[in-house]
This record gives sequence, C-alpha cells and structure tokens, in this order.
Amino acid sequence: MNDIKIAVIGLGYVGLPLARLFATKYTVVGFDVNKNRVSELTSGKDHTLEVDEQTLQSVLKRHADDNTGLFCSCNIDDIKNCNYYIITVPTPVDKNNRPNLTPLCKASETVGRVLTKYNIVIYESTVYPGATEEDCIPVIEKTSGLKFNTDFFAGYSPERINPGDKEHTVEKIKKVTSGSTPETAEKVNALYASVISAGTHLAPSIRVAEAAKVIENSQRDINIAFVNELKKIFDRMDIDTNAVLEAAGTKWNFLPFKPGLVGGHCIGVDPYYLAQKAQEYGYHPEIILAGRRMNDSMGEYVADEVVKKIIKQGICVKGANILILGITFKENCPDVRNTKVVDVINALKEYDVNITIFDPWASPQEVKHEYGLDILTEMPKAKFDAAVLAVAHREFKNLDIDSCSNLMYDLKRCLYENEINSSK
Repeated sequence: MNDIKIAVIGLGYVGLPLARLFATKYTVVGFDVNKNRVSELTSGKDHTLEVDEQTLQSVLKRHADDNTGLFCSCNIDDIKNCNYYIITVPTPVDKNNRPNLTPLCKASETVGRVLTKYNIVIYESTVYPGATEEDCIPVIEKTSGLKFNTDFFAGYSPERINPGDKEHTVEKIKKVTSGSTPETAEKVNALYASVISAGTHLAPSIRVAEAAKVIENSQRDINIAFVNELKKIFDRMDIDTNAVLEAAGTKWNFLPFKPGLVGGHCIGVDPYYLAQKAQEYGYHPEIILAGRRMNDSMGEYVADEVVKKIIKQGICVKGANILILGITFKENCPDVRNTKVVDVINALKEYDVNITIFDPWASPQEVKHEYGLDILTEMPKAKFDAAVLAVAHREFKNLDIDSCSNLMYDLKRCLYENEINSSK
C-alpha cells in the first residue's frame, strides 16, 4: 500500500478529521472549493475545532522519510495523480425537505475531471440506498469518459463523525466499508482498516452500507421524537418529564433518550433521504415522517411554553426582553448547520418580543450569513425578563440565574440542580 495517494474532497467537519488521520500514514491532498477554508487550514487553524492546531500543523509537515502528510488545496490540478478519491461533501435537503444531491454531483464532476484508469472513488456522504451507483457514478462516467467497474471502481464508507466529540474520534469509531466489486471492497476495507483502530465492518454491497448509515440517524430521530411526545403529554399533566425518564432509566434495557431540539446536519436531515427513496418505491413511511413532524414542531412548542411562563410571571409579553443562551445545534461545538434554536427564535418573534442571542462558541459571521441573526459572544450584563437555555454549553453550567433573568426556561436541564423556574 506504499503507492497509495489519497484525495479527500471536502474539508469540513467530516473531511478534515479523515484527511488528518489518513495523512499519518499516506500522502493526502485535501481539496475544497472554499479558498478561505483552504487558506485557514494551510495556516494550521481549524475553526470547526475538530482538529487541534498542534495536530493539524503536525500533519501539514511533509515527512520525506515515509512520504506521509497533508496538503490542502483548491486547485484541481493538485488532486491529479491520486489513486483514491474520498468524497465527504454535505448532503442537505431543500426548503421542502427533499434530498439535494447538488454538492455530491458537483464533487463527482470534479473527480471525473481528473480520474484515471483503475482509480477508486469512495463516498462518505450520507445518502439513500442506491445514490452512489444510480446518481453519482453516472456523473463520473459522463465527465471522465471512463466505464464503471471496468476503468474505475467505487466504494462507500459512511461517515460517523460526531462534531465536538473528543472521545469518539474518527479512528475510534468502527467503520462500515463496501465496494462495487468484491476485489474493490477488499481494497477499500484494507485502506480504512490501516488507520481505524476500532476496526471495520465489510458490508456485502454499497446499497447495504448506504442503508445502514441512513437508518442510524433515523433510529435516533424516532427515539427522540418519542420522548418529545412524552414531554408534551407530561407537561399537560404537570409531571416532570426528566424525573419520569430518570425513574424509567433504572431498568437495564430502557434507552436513555431525552427531549429537546433535533437539529444538525445528520439526525434532522437523514430521515428525509430514506423517506424520499421509500416513496419512490411506492411506500409511505409513516413512523419515520411522524418522528420528523414531531421533532420539527419542538421549536414552536418551546416558544409557546416560554410565553406561557412569562404570562404566569405577570410580565407583559409584547416588548419583553428575552435572552437566548446558545444557537449551535449541539453543546460545546461551533456547528450551526440546521440548528433548531432558530425555530424557537422565529416563533418567539411572532409575539413581538426583543431577542438577544448569546453563544460563546458560534461564529457571528456564520450565524449572520446563514440566518440573518446577530449574536453576542460575551454574556450581556443586562437582566432580562426571561432566558431560554437552548444549548448546554459548559459555560452555562454555573450561570447565576438571578442576575441573568427573572425567569429561566432550561430546555437542556443544564441548571438542573440550582434552577428555580426551569422547564419540566
């Protein structure tokens, strides 16, 4: 495997950690169309915080003795002469929650322009079963003029990156692999097995590997939808949902899911990919879409609950000053993609309240670009009529409730031990 040269297409939350890992053993070229991103990484910094500066700077140094290291570029010429191309671009949905394969197809075109005979193209992006061979490969064939499974081959190894998680890093998560031919499958599996310390699982086909990935997050989505529905029921009964879950959790096989907002680029998106494909086969997926409807409704539900608490406190809703604590899609992570905190904010705005957003992790520029919202990265000194703790950043755990606001709605139970007016 000494002659392996890998190109990783897309240097975001998935691509960069993967490129970094492969660069410890192989020559790796990280390609991204975002010039600013490439410039940032070349300087040894990563705003996603997935790879620390010391580690990144280490792999950016080319090691002549074993020919390993990472080179980042936005020039397509730099990924010529690679023999493995790994595509790690986003797979979002459009405003109607339909799969948008545009980034994937454009990345396939890019690879097709430089592909040569006997190269292997591996996809990591989450898709519905069949997307790799039915949607992506034809793009490569058309662009390259090469024939699939004769001139070039393909694999699929779904990403399992958990943004912000420093314990379950890419090498410590078992990797599912697959290939378009038995020989290719073995090569793809061997490539990943050489760097993944947790081991690999070779799936019998690309379609099986695609299906395995898309149901991972769909399963989580449905389980969270269940506890979100429980919260709506128990709130009406004036029963503390978290206390119920804690009691039920004493049984060994009770699954420890908690209610909340379900956003991010995976759990809030992937079920729609599976649903779309199911409908193409004439099946309407009732449970999957019901779970999505439940979870997508939670932003408005949280806003309504906050307003009810404000009214009970005798505070005038119109013109009330509300502080939103956290806007990223998860705690201790700068990722704001598909964050459902925005749903809470938009729902609250319908009551003519004044919103202030504080998040020490998020990029003000990115939030402004994505959602048109202004945020603070330092805690405001003013006292608010109400505050919504939407994301459990570590900076919020010792928050002084009394000096912060008159009412605290703690969606994440971050202040569970010392809160007074938290959500149930």
